[in-house]
Amino acid sequence: MLAQRIVMFKSSGTAAARAAAKAAADAGKEIIDLTAGEIWSDLAPAIRDGAIEAIHKGINRYTDTIGLIELREALARKVSLQTGQRWQSDEVAVTSGAKQALFNTAMALLNPGDEVIIPSPYWTTFPAQIMIAGATPVFVETRSNGYVPLIEDIKAAVTEQTRAIVINTPANPTGAVYDVQTLVAIAELAINRNFWIIFDECYGDFVHRHQTHHPIVSLVPEVRSRTVAINAFSKSLALTGWRVGYLSAPKDVVNAVKALQSHTTSNPNVIAQHAVLAHLRQDDGAYQANLRSQLARSRQIGLSVLSGLSRVPVPNAQGGFYFYLDLSELLKATASSVAVTADDVVNSLLSEAGVAAVSGTAFGDPSGLRLSYGIPTEMLETGLSRLVEMLNSWK
Repeated sequence: MLAQRIVMFKSSGTAAARAAAKAAADAGKEIIDLTAGEIWSDLAPAIRDGAIEAIHKGINRYTDTIGLIELREALARKVSLQTGQRWQSDEVAVTSGAKQALFNTAMALLNPGDEVIIPSPYWTTFPAQIMIAGATPVFVETRSNGYVPLIEDIKAAVTEQTRAIVINTPANPTGAVYDVQTLVAIAELAINRNFWIIFDECYGDFVHRHQTHHPIVSLVPEVRSRTVAINAFSKSLALTGWRVGYLSAPKDVVNAVKALQSHTTSNPNVIAQHAVLAHLRQDDGAYQANLRSQLARSRQIGLSVLSGLSRVPVPNAQGGFYFYLDLSELLKATASSVAVTADDVVNSLLSEAGVAAVSGTAFGDPSGLRLSYGIPTEMLETGLSRLVEMLNSWK
């Protein structure tokens, strides 16, 4: 039963994608990969130096299960600064990436029979982990409102079994940034109806023109006692492979997470912890500013190329580093001859244009397409130009 739950959320079309990739390779076309959820960048100097220093010191022993106390203290200061509230080290847990923080949260909070509201399109891991915990995901569509859920739709989804809602802002895959009014309404609803907020803000460092990321506990301090905030350095420091995430939550939740983590992975990688701690102690913001500038340039280049699409709206791309295309009109127009779902578009892009993209079916949306712009700009421009040419040629 558990294996069946997990298999349900695997990305579809894997065999077809392999065949399409082979066809592109056989045709001698270089494949441009727009699928990865990461930024191509060198290491932050303090990360590199901190890791090397830890290695030279022979640091190789266990830390506390939920991370070095010095690191948790530094993270508590960071969260305090970001939220305008005072946080302590015993309200922070360090994990092996944000994915483990989310898994720990699901296992600590959820029981069989619980329901968890998830705005759709969603990051594919959200429902999978909720089902592993024995709970049931309840999806709320967002396409009609720029991929931000309407509070009326969330209210309609709440039942006596509702245990939590997952809020991901800026959102993966859509790039939507939740506005203040929506976040306040969700916080008030959670308080009134007695459910938790799982607040994934891993892309919070990357918001674009006229947008602002708001930690929900900053807007409604009273919701802090029922909020678990998830974050990581995977995106903000381009450290996806180092697997350092963290959560901030009430002490009893952190204690439950510690108990669970002690029987799964134990402490996160000790060298990675020391590297991140070194960065937090020396951080002047320059590295993150350079990353933001890099993504801003890529975003502008990408939007300029995508503006050439004839039957697909140009995405808003408010935050993060993804373009999310709404293919619904294109699919209607070409259903009888070329494409029926986003999977068909992905396979055609790979085999005919040598461009790898992620189908919206992975995110619960058969009419969406996710494209990462975290890659070098010359590759991005080439890949998106091929995409525009191919989609515009379909009749």
